[in-house]
Amino acid sequence: MSRAAASVLAFGVYLLVLGIGLLLVPNTLLALFGQPPTREPWLHVVGLVVLVLGLYYLGAAREEVTAFFRWTLVGRPLALVVLIVLVAAGSAPAFVLILGAIDAVSAAWTWRALEIDRRRGP
Repeated sequence: MSRAAASVLAFGVYLLVLGIGLLLVPNTLLALFGQPPTREPWLHVVGLVVLVLGLYYLGAAREEVTAFFRWTLVGRPLALVVLIVLVAAGSAPAFVLILGAIDAVSAAWTWRALEIDRRRGP
């Protein structure tokens, strides 16, 4: 497995865990961040979407889909930027910046791994 695939695999596992948590026990995750519980269905729906995205990441990592790895270098950092704007506007709680930071740091890891793989070979 290439270095880039390993970074995408790790992010995929993170997405799976987050997705399962949001789908099955969203209030437990909210409590971890000091947020009040909710009865709204949206966190369950988001959990399903995150779970499916995690499966895509795992599949791309297993198949060494380098193009997919590069595509994620736009979306993952963009998540942090958008979350910063939402928090600054008062539309999202500050704890979501942790999720955005995970996205951005993992994208940096993938970018670096792609560069190393390109120079050294997988």
